[in-house]
Amino acid sequence: MEYRKKEEKPWSKYVKKFSMFGTAALAATVLLGGCQAQSKEVDAAQENGKTQNQAMVDEKTNVMYIVLDDAGFSDLGSFGSEISTPNIDALAENGLKYNNFHTSPVCSPTRASLLTGRNNHAVGMGNVSNFDFGEENPSRRGRISEEAGFVTEVLGENGYANYGVGKWHISPTAEITPAGPFDTWPLGRGFHKYYGNLEDSSDQFRPELFRDNSPIPLPDVENYHYSKDIVLNARQYITDHVSVRPDDPFFLYLGFGAQHMPHQVPEEYIEMYEGKYDQGWDVIREQRFEKQKELGIIPEDAELAPREEGVEEWDSLSDDEKKVYARFMETYAGFLTHTDEQVGKLIETLEETGELDNTMIVFISDNGATFSGGPHGATNQSLAYNQIVADFESVKEDFNEIGGEWTSSDYPQGWSQVSNTPFAKFKGTTHAGGIRTPMIVHWPNGIEAKDEIRTQFTHVSDITATVYDVLGIDVPETLNGVEQLEVTGVSFAETFDNPDAETGKDTQYFEHSGKRTIYHDGWKAVSVHEPGTDFEDDEWQLYHLEEDFSELNNVAEEHPEKVEELIKIWHEEAEKNNVFPMSEKFLEGLANVPADNIRARKSFTYYPEMSHLGESAAPLTLDRNHEITIPIDFEKGDKGILLALGNDKSGYTFYVEGNSLHYEYHNGNERFTITSDKRLEKGENVITFVFENTGENLGIGTLFINDEPVGNTEIKTLPLKVSFEGLDIGEDLLYPVSPEYADKGSFPFTGEIEKVQYEFEEAAHIAFE
Repeated sequence: MEYRKKEEKPWSKYVKKFSMFGTAALAATVLLGGCQAQSKEVDAAQENGKTQNQAMVDEKTNVMYIVLDDAGFSDLGSFGSEISTPNIDALAENGLKYNNFHTSPVCSPTRASLLTGRNNHAVGMGNVSNFDFGEENPSRRGRISEEAGFVTEVLGENGYANYGVGKWHISPTAEITPAGPFDTWPLGRGFHKYYGNLEDSSDQFRPELFRDNSPIPLPDVENYHYSKDIVLNARQYITDHVSVRPDDPFFLYLGFGAQHMPHQVPEEYIEMYEGKYDQGWDVIREQRFEKQKELGIIPEDAELAPREEGVEEWDSLSDDEKKVYARFMETYAGFLTHTDEQVGKLIETLEETGELDNTMIVFISDNGATFSGGPHGATNQSLAYNQIVADFESVKEDFNEIGGEWTSSDYPQGWSQVSNTPFAKFKGTTHAGGIRTPMIVHWPNGIEAKDEIRTQFTHVSDITATVYDVLGIDVPETLNGVEQLEVTGVSFAETFDNPDAETGKDTQYFEHSGKRTIYHDGWKAVSVHEPGTDFEDDEWQLYHLEEDFSELNNVAEEHPEKVEELIKIWHEEAEKNNVFPMSEKFLEGLANVPADNIRARKSFTYYPEMSHLGESAAPLTLDRNHEITIPIDFEKGDKGILLALGNDKSGYTFYVEGNSLHYEYHNGNERFTITSDKRLEKGENVITFVFENTGENLGIGTLFINDEPVGNTEIKTLPLKVSFEGLDIGEDLLYPVSPEYADKGSFPFTGEIEKVQYEFEEAAHIAFE
């Protein structure tokens, strides 16, 4: 990648420097000849609808956030990896690398802090937005409060156009429906255009897509891939903006689905790494560790975390295990290289439109690498998220499909630890492996330093605070008529041209599902919580970061007074940020539906023209007695889908074939089917399915035609989530639930469906207290 040389303008360095630290008016007074000149500048700016601070910046500054998902600290070439990421590395070489950057342990809280400049619990995102812990837990309802204005809302008031593409995952997923409510969606929080997926993860070949406030069908293009698609839309947004509004700045948020499960990429990218990982995770981790030292990403005296419990020594594995596990990592690496290519295309658009130099790009990963693939890797996301660990033989059977559209792959946790080199633990923990990720800041017009490393402690909430600082924007006390919370992030702008700058960021708490960490003045205390025990009984570990970069040497016994000091600070910060009450629950939240949740009704009626409905917003049927009723008008020979929820990995479906009614439930391992022993009659037929819960994740399903039972089966249901694809009426839009009609496209029903009705005995389903 080539960069044009920046043309230095008279006084630009000084105007930039003053405005960067919030003293733009003073800079203008000195440089432009006093108060009279300043007044004229401000008056002219106000006439053009701009703020005083914007008027003092020497030229417009665009802002871009690029977020990888579940990529570890060492995954980028510029942070020590063997994976080819030349375009992202070019940003690092022409910008700054931050090696002491922190996020939340999981997706939604990080994004909430990133886009608001505040701590995640304080804004209402104490856990991921799939979970609703009820009104007793106001910070864990998956909703960002209106008191926490988004960066888009603030920038929008300062003349910016705001564009978003890719993963969102900060709206209550129960509200991701074709009819909203839309107030927490991108356009409800200051974005002017949006294209991407609204939930936690996305299939890369057949995603559930939204444009602005509407679900849309999958683009009918050859060789479709989600990463490529969202970047194509981002490039279009930029080109349109610069063509029509060249003088106005823009903000772009790009949230990749990569590197989150499912790892899916065209085969040629997997082939690029064929044989690369045959030497195994122990060797690759050592190689990355040494490369990090060569690059200066970690200090010479840094230590490498020991192999995590549950990660086998590579040399102890069988040949079959080595072959399968290497294929998973080849896929992960190819996926990241493919993602890097898309970043390159986006940067190319900025270059071609002359916007690269004046665009402040902040590139991060939202948390550390995940261990959800388990010891063997995973090829079915539904099983992984239902806490069902795949056995090796089942994964081995899918070897040729790893990385393709018919698997939702995730690599084994041995490779996850490689991604998190040199740290311990994984995503979902408040240890370094869960919360320390790479950050790159690239801004030729605002940063003179290039290819340098910054070591200051930084947190994801600091990014938006820094943007406000460098743009000279004062956060309004009220926004949209709502009094605003204080922006608690701390600007790190002084580090741009001063590697030794002190930002004043001396304290930061972390909490996720009962796991806790507190950073204060170069020390970190981390709690060790045993599930089912009182939080007050937690053991606390202590790390002195100035002497222990990798956070591996627990010195709690040597400094008990420091431990007590930090525990006290954690509680103070937790009180200030609305962390309490705590809960150790995590994935169990998928099946938690409080009484005021949109899914808590006893009755749901859907009509055949309804748009695709996400699974998280569909009726929760797991372990609940219920009836599904589908009145149809049938002619002999009619066939097709009546109702389908899910995909080939898991779900349930009702369809007509051969004048017979068929039902199938797929739990990821087994398929339970009913074929009616009576044929459908011409005219009106009322199809009814009754599920009677007979035990934990167990029940009897009975199929009726016009109140006459026509078949039944025992069903072993999934415990937490039915599928990662939603509900369709009259067809099966993306992946087919049943292989019986996999060759029939969406298999639309040729008869008429009056409606689909779900009825439950109880309105609310509370999976845990």
